[in-house]
Amino acid sequence: MPRVRKVRATVFLQDRPSKWQVLRRRVRRTMASAAAGLVLLIIFVGGAGLVHEFGEGESFRERLGHATAGLGLRVHDVVIEGRQKTPEALLRAAIGVDAGDPILTYSVAEARARIETIQWVASATVTRQLPDTIVVRLVERRPFAVWQHDGKFVLIDRDGQIVTDSDVGAFGNELPLVVGEGAPPAAAALIDALAAQPDIRSRVQAAVRVGERRWNLRLTNGTDVLLPEGADTQALALLARLQGSEALLDRPLQALDLRLPDRMVFRRQPAPDADGKDPQPPPARKPT
Repeated sequence: MPRVRKVRATVFLQDRPSKWQVLRRRVRRTMASAAAGLVLLIIFVGGAGLVHEFGEGESFRERLGHATAGLGLRVHDVVIEGRQKTPEALLRAAIGVDAGDPILTYSVAEARARIETIQWVASATVTRQLPDTIVVRLVERRPFAVWQHDGKFVLIDRDGQIVTDSDVGAFGNELPLVVGEGAPPAAAALIDALAAQPDIRSRVQAAVRVGERRWNLRLTNGTDVLLPEGADTQALALLARLQGSEALLDRPLQALDLRLPDRMVFRRQPAPDADGKDPQPPPARKPT
């Protein structure tokens, strides 16, 4: 046992570094830390001095942008994706950047906010692609219907948001016409119900919102179909069945009232007056 303890003590003493070795290691670590700190200090002071050279009185962001622009970080290209109907001049103004501007000082968040104020734009993303490109991606609103209100025509999307009040005539023959206060937010449900009854849909010239709670359909032959509140789908399905079996909508009717759950009310077209003129006013027309 004494011999074993003596061997272990000997091994321990041989592996233990000398005081000189410990001191040398400490000095080496201290010098390495001091050198790294000196390098960082030089970089910071040099960078601050470089930024300071570009524009007294400017913000740090602006100085940084000018400094990095000297390294080639300037806007050279603006790439726009997804634009079809958004006016290009309006979009360029909202992007708000010129060739040669420092790319790091360009605020993509502010640009996105400006772009999304354009009526045609549903959403937008703006990103930098260093060293020299701004990329703008658009999701445009899709015109879903034409809304007539107070004698004016505008395009609305499926959510009832106004898309534009210009170039409406180009969509006059493609999109359904809805009329009246409160029509835009309620239009999608009615238009979807009409799409399920194509024979009825093909006869509808305009859908008129009444009291912001229900619809009247003005047909191409001048007949008004009064739909019940909250039951458009059921009423249109019934009307389609009657048209298929009775050709109801081919008759000379002024109005067809479907608001009562247990009956229909018909009102015939009035006879022409003595001069042979039709007293029925002409139906509403879409803009051209």
